[in-house]
Order: sequence, then structure tokens, then C-alpha cells
Amino acid sequence: MKILVLNCGSSSIKYALYDMTDQSVITSGGIEKIGLPDSFITVKLNGEKHKMERPIAEHTAGVQWIFEVLTQGEYAVLKSLEELDAVGHRMVHGGEKFNKSVRLTPEVMEAFAACNDLAPLHNPANIKGVNAVSALLPTIPQVGVFDTAFHQTMPDYAYMYALPYELYKEHGVRRYGFHGTSHRYVSQRVCEFLGVKPEETKIITCHIGNGASIAAVKNGKCVDTSMGLTPLEGLIMGTRSGDIDAGAVTFLMDKLNLDTKGIANLLNKQSGLAGVSGGSSDFRDILKGIEEGNDRARLAKEMYTYRIKKYIGQYAAAMGGVDVILFTGGAGENQWEVREGATNGLEFMGVKMDVQKNRSCRATEAILSAEDSKVTVCCIPTDEELMIALDTMSLVG
Repeated sequence: MKILVLNCGSSSIKYALYDMTDQSVITSGGIEKIGLPDSFITVKLNGEKHKMERPIAEHTAGVQWIFEVLTQGEYAVLKSLEELDAVGHRMVHGGEKFNKSVRLTPEVMEAFAACNDLAPLHNPANIKGVNAVSALLPTIPQVGVFDTAFHQTMPDYAYMYALPYELYKEHGVRRYGFHGTSHRYVSQRVCEFLGVKPEETKIITCHIGNGASIAAVKNGKCVDTSMGLTPLEGLIMGTRSGDIDAGAVTFLMDKLNLDTKGIANLLNKQSGLAGVSGGSSDFRDILKGIEEGNDRARLAKEMYTYRIKKYIGQYAAAMGGVDVILFTGGAGENQWEVREGATNGLEFMGVKMDVQKNRSCRATEAILSAEDSKVTVCCIPTDEELMIALDTMSLVG
């Protein structure tokens, strides 16, 4: 079975083609700058990257280009599109309507579109991707895998905000969480890696990248997560503030004469590591700044790892203990400084790191804690695309 996975953003489309007989990636890539004259596609094949440019006005043309690359020219890997068995889509915000992956039907798409106001930048782009495939391959099965679905097992006392209850009932204002496909994949994979049973294990999954979130996974189910109604809540991120006093938000709106769009831009695009350091949102640049004696870079790093540590402590308390802490995502997999900073001081709860193992690990499955640590700390690289492909295969048979 060959499955194409699509992740459609507002101006981009990422893709990966899987051979599900061995779960291998045949080829992958993505189109960027859709709607601009200098749009281009990157193709990854046989360990090499190739780039081609073409003006792509909208998503249907983008999907058409991906189909062309898959079936025509020097990077072709399919004789025809008839070799495709199904298409799996990353769908960002399913609200309370979707707690698992589903076959995409007109009724499902109508329900998904009703969630657009919860993710106005992402959901419409996801819909464009589904419609583009339908226009080009009207009979192919399509599956939606929702970022929010994994977190729908949270109890009400964990997902509710202490606002007038009517705001939840009328407008859906509650915590939903994101990165659910990643948290689901790594929480399952770490159990396979360690040879433990998910239904008997308390896991804290730390997805640390430019966007970052943490989830508490107890007995195989998510019971809490750091992101909220939007991806802004929770950890400090590349350009997002994370948790902030709502009173500070209204204070800044008054002082800076900002409307809702202005304050959203400040908190989502000008804050986080970039805002504190006054420079880059990339953690590697933060570390370079520290080496050069930049004190604001030092402050950004310490705030960043301290917030992760606080959430780890909170979720250990919420679950009544923790068996496994795992790191994933770009920074979580590759930056030992993040893992070290986030676990230093957790010895009281049974965490004992192996410094050498942690500092030598980059983007590979590994145990990072000492042999006598009561809590196992791991690095587990995430694979959201494979999770989408697996769900798609399961649903289309």
C-alpha cells in the first residue's frame, strides 16, 4: 500500500510518500511561498535534495505539481497516480468534534469547517488541501488526522478555563492542546523502546521546537497538556510568549494602543526566545550568543528551560508520579543543553541524568538517565507523518 501524507499550511504544502509494506519513505518534500511569484518545491529522494521553481497561485495547483513530480520527470517514483491507495492529511483543530482520525466525507468536512474560527490560519489551509486532492483524484480515500484529537481524553477540570461557563457552551472556549499527533507517536514509541506497557506507565512528553508543548500521558491517555485554546499558551517558544498574565495583555494593549491583531502579533511573533534575547528564535543562535557573552541570550535560555522544568513538575504532581520523561522535536532531540537545563534540580523526584549520554545524543532513540535513576529520561525522535500514514492505512484497510 502506498500512502501520500499532506500537511497544508497557509502558503505551503509538505508531503511524504510511504510504502506501508515496510513503513519506508519513498520520497518527500514540500512547496513553499504559494501565492508568490518565487514559489518553489523541494524534493528529497535517495538522500539528496533537489529544488525547482514555478509560480504556484493556490493549493490545487500546488497539489497538481506534487502529483507531477511523483509521476513525471527525473524525480518520478510512481508510474501513475493509480498506484496511490490513499491520502492522509494533517488537520490542525478538530475542536470537540473529533477525538480520533476519520475518513473524510462531506459531512466530516462540514463539521471540520465549523471549527475554522478556532484556527483561522490553519484549518482553511487544511480544507484547501483536501479539496485539491478531491478535484484531481475524486475517488481516492482521504483521512484526516487531527492535532487536537489525542488531547480529547483530558478531564473537564484540566481543560476548562475559570471563565463564565456560558463562554464554553456558546463559543467553545476551553483548552484543546496541539502537537497531539507527535505526543501520541512518541508516547507509544517510548513504550516499545523501553519494553513497558502503556496502560501501566506515566509519561511526560516534551515536544520542544520552535513551537513547543508538554503532555502528561497516564496509562496511554493524555490527561493534561500545556497548549490551550490556541498554541500560544504554555511553554516559552521561538517567538511565542507562552503563559502570561491576562492583565498584562490588556495593560499592553492600552499602553501601546494595540488592537486585537496587534496584541496577537506581539505575543505570537515578537516574543519568546526572540523577544527576550532581542535576536533569533533559534535555540542554536541563543547558545552562540551565550558563548559571545550576550546576557540577554543567557536570560532567554534560563527562562526557556525553567518553564519546561516547571511543567514537568506540575505534570508529575498531576499524575501522582512519573515513570518516563521524554524529549522530542527539533530542540528536544538535538540540543543537550535544553534537556540538561530542564532536568537539573529534579533529583528530588527521582531524576538522575547521565551527563555523557545526554551530551552525546542527537536525534536518536536513547536512554539519557543514569542506570540508578528512578525515572527514565529518553530522547525519542518524533515522526508525525508516519503516524498519519499508519492511521490512514488502518482506516482505509
